[in-house]
Order: sequence, then structure tokens, then C-alpha cells
Amino acid sequence: MARLWDVPVHDSTRVRDSRVAAEEAAALAGLDERRTAAAALVASELATNLLKHAGGGQLLVDLVAPATAGEGRDGNDVVQIAAVDHGPGMPDVGAALRDGFSTADSLGAGLGTCVRLADDFGLHSAPGRGTVALARIGAAPGRAGRAATAVAGGAQRCVARAGGINIPFAGADCSGDTWAWVRAGDRLTLMLADGLGHGPQAAHASTAAARVLGRSAHLSPAELLRHLDAGLRGTRGAAVALAQLDADTGRLTFAGIGNIGARLREGGTWRHLLSRPGIVGVHRPATLPETRLPWGPDRLLVLHSDGLPSRWVPPSDPGLLLADPAVVAAVTVRDAGSAARPVRDDTAVAVLAPNPPEGP
Repeated sequence: MARLWDVPVHDSTRVRDSRVAAEEAAALAGLDERRTAAAALVASELATNLLKHAGGGQLLVDLVAPATAGEGRDGNDVVQIAAVDHGPGMPDVGAALRDGFSTADSLGAGLGTCVRLADDFGLHSAPGRGTVALARIGAAPGRAGRAATAVAGGAQRCVARAGGINIPFAGADCSGDTWAWVRAGDRLTLMLADGLGHGPQAAHASTAAARVLGRSAHLSPAELLRHLDAGLRGTRGAAVALAQLDADTGRLTFAGIGNIGARLREGGTWRHLLSRPGIVGVHRPATLPETRLPWGPDRLLVLHSDGLPSRWVPPSDPGLLLADPAVVAAVTVRDAGSAARPVRDDTAVAVLAPNPPEGP
């Protein structure tokens, strides 16, 4: 099962804890000394910013698949570091991102250095609501993995991006929730699984779901759910939702079992995508209908476990359509709760977003 680090940053001692978490994650990801140092510096700077500009917040460190969905699941995880706060927000995001910008008593690196060191870096700040800063650091510096690609007609073309946030209950080092995505030919499949309950046994169930997905990415969502049901026998079982994008037809297909929430943004409105009642690996419904919808540049799909409040409100900032999907996921979690109301269960949010248009 995957290791997670949830560091509450409320005093200066937690800056060191954040650095150690990044170093431990880098070791598990197989990063060399130079890239490990980069991850540690990014974590330290983001934690320092939480203290100085927001009065504290939360630093989440995770091992995730690269932003580009490769064929199957190659296991080359990258370190994802997310800083989330409910502070006043940044008055000048552009200035904060300039290399060398820093405040008194900070590390002197600034967010600009984080941008340079990370393979991917995203930032979203809203006055009165707070800030999300997110970085991913892999084995070698580069920016080749920003968008998912699918092969069609012998050429690769960018079609979508995916990202997610996973927060363990009560600061545990594992979560019963798992999100993953894989590619098989023109098919990109995003999965969110919530193992029954929480703790190691729940994590075992959701991790088993990710393994099945990795070797069955060529199947449709309904067929995948049948394979998942067989693969999760002997575990606690899990709620699972699957969204599959066919790059050739531009069609999104959704199917799910259990209480994974799914909302699709179409233009300016949001619609619920419904799953069937049941538990994958324990009680699979006899019929597994699929919902098929067109995909386009105005679409945004959010999958979430029941750690989110039942009445959460989808993100409304139109700029988030162009943001890193993991940033969208973190903003969703932040805005659904507050600093005084921690999550009540393992909480995972996974987002599928269209690739932003290329500049001139």
C-alpha cells in the first residue's frame, strides 16, 4: 500500500518535518541525491510560506503516477508535494512566482525556485479563501509530462490531464482511498477506489484495485468492474468509479459501484454521474450500465470519496479549467472544509481535465 505524509504546519518545527517527509518520499520513488535535495527544498519552502503568509496550513506529500499516462502502469512514481491553507490569499501571484522573490526570514529560495526545480508546478490563490501550491518532482528535471497523450494515426496528440489528492484520516500514514489512471492505446482510464472503512485493510483493498486496473486498462468500465470484483475477493471490498476517455471518438464513458461521487462540468453547469449500489469484491450488482457523454474543452470531471461533506460545492473559478488537475482536486478539498473542521474519513479527489490550448 502507498505511503502518505500529512504534515500539519503550525510552527517552525514542522518545516523540518516537511523536509523529512519529502526526503522519505524521494527515497521510495528512487530519486537520486540531486532530485531528493530538490524535493526537500521545495517542501521546506512551501511549508515556510504556509507559516509566514497563511498562519499555517497542511503539507501533503504523496507518490503519484506522472502527469502523462503511459501504457499500462510502469511504476515510475514521482513525488507530489501540495501546500494547502485557508489564509488570506496572495495579493500578487505573479510576483510570488518570480524567481528570487522572498520575504524576510524565509529560505531565500522563493516560489520561483520551486517552479524551476519541479517537473510540474501549479498555484491557485483566492482572496479570503486561501492558497494551494503544488509541485511534482521526478527522477530527472523536465516538463515532458504535463499532458496525457494518446496514439492515433501513428502520431501522439494531447487529449487530457489527470491528477488527484489523497488525505489519510487522522494523520495516518496510509489511506483506504486510492486514485490511479492508465492508458491503453487510445483509452485513458481514471479510477477512484475507496476501501471499506479506513486503515491498512481498507488500503489493501483499494491498492488491489489499482493493480487490477494496471493490467486491465484495455477493458471498458463495465468490464473492468467485473474484473475488479474478482480481483478484490478476499479483501474488505471497495467502492469504485471509473471514467474512460476514448481519444479517437472524443467520448467519455463512466461506470461505478458504491458511494464514489462523480460530477461532470459541461460548460457552466455541473451534473451528477450515478453509480450502482454495491461493494466491489463483496456484492456486485447484476447489471452495470455505462453512462456515455461527449468530451470537450469545456468539460471537467471530479471523482471523490465520501470523505468530502455531502453538500460540497464544485469549484466555480473558471480559471481552474486551465489549472493542473491536482490543484483543482486540492482546491475542492480545501473549499469543502475549513481549518476548524478536519476531514471525517480518508478523503481522495481525482480530476480529469482537458488539455489547455497551446499558446501561439
